[in-house]
Amino acid sequence: MSNDPSAIIFVSNGPGELTTWVKPLAKELHKQIELRPKAKTSSMSLNLVLVPCPNATGNENLVATEWLQFENIIKAKNFWELLIKPKKFCSWPSKGLVIFLGGDQFWSVLLSARLGYLHMTYAEWIARWPFWNNRIVAMSESIVEKLPRYIQSRCSVIGDLTADLTETAIIDDPLPSGKWIALMPGSKSAKLKIGIPFFLDVADKISKLMPDCQFLIPIAPTTNLDEIKYFASRKNPIAKQYNSGIKSITKPNNKKERGILITNNSTVILVQEKHPAYSDLSQCDIALTTVGANTAELGSLNIPMIVVLPTQHILAMDAWDGLVGLIARLPILKWCIGLLISLVKLRKRGFLAWPNISAKRMIVPERIGHIKTTQIAEETVDWLNSPSRLAGQKEDLQALRGAKGARQKFCKEIINLLEEKNL
Repeated sequence: MSNDPSAIIFVSNGPGELTTWVKPLAKELHKQIELRPKAKTSSMSLNLVLVPCPNATGNENLVATEWLQFENIIKAKNFWELLIKPKKFCSWPSKGLVIFLGGDQFWSVLLSARLGYLHMTYAEWIARWPFWNNRIVAMSESIVEKLPRYIQSRCSVIGDLTADLTETAIIDDPLPSGKWIALMPGSKSAKLKIGIPFFLDVADKISKLMPDCQFLIPIAPTTNLDEIKYFASRKNPIAKQYNSGIKSITKPNNKKERGILITNNSTVILVQEKHPAYSDLSQCDIALTTVGANTAELGSLNIPMIVVLPTQHILAMDAWDGLVGLIARLPILKWCIGLLISLVKLRKRGFLAWPNISAKRMIVPERIGHIKTTQIAEETVDWLNSPSRLAGQKEDLQALRGAKGARQKFCKEIINLLEEKNL
């Protein structure tokens, strides 16, 4: 590679992509080549640009800053200004590489064109702008087959970036013995305001049906205990529709320890703020989760799950992806437009959980509709009372995960492109 100044820019969006794609790849890339800020004398820097996305929380830049992997981090709210005046944020070198790792693929196309940099896309399901890519790295062969033949030579199959998550699931602090249920209500306000009151009520009902069950909430890095407490309170209109709430939260002395949440009905729930919480999650027998990247994480950890989306709160569901998500939050006619879009999306939804999307069949149950907490509590207990069903779902998830090593293969593709173009 050249000694001339150059830059690698990761483009990403929400908390799921940051955790499962950006962070692991950044760490691996720093291992394989010398990059600033880790290697202070290197001529090449690693940077992160966050892009506008309805799935983002607004705290992604703070989370990424703590990792100490990037020389520059550009907030999503500054993306358009970055395109107009890139030198306002950084003295970008004349050569570089933009890598898509989440969000709308068009944003990374725009940025690479504006800076005159090479462009690479990680395609999980489809490469939407193949002609604008110098290289495409794909999760599966099916992505290559969708490309025009003369573009296919630019594409390499590296596998699933989340397949290596089990490597970080080393159990360093065992949970107490018992049947453990992970509650994963989401990572952003649009999901938390529904998920927190719903899942707390489910936990209370499970405790009555199966008193020896124990519960864990892994806190997403883009939220905190105060936000969890707020959405469980009567300040959240949706919480008024449920009997549960939070009686107390005991915060740990540091993020390496677990906090304790006690509901109004005296159900005890451990709270893990350390992220990622793969060590604790891997010890759980089953997870109750919303839709999103967390279903991919759970699948990669081989944790059986029930995916829950209570559509009785459809007017609060303003977290759809892409253009429809932006339209659904228009201040004018938001109620009518948001309701219409949500109904259409749900009617034509297909599968919503990552394992089901990947397998093209129902591997993990998706409970979408006007569902009650009693229904989910009873189904969870049924699963826990059937070890063979849990084992069967784990086997299906294991079969989907694919071979490990996608991070290393991705880094090799990056290095090969840099050397090929003499960057």
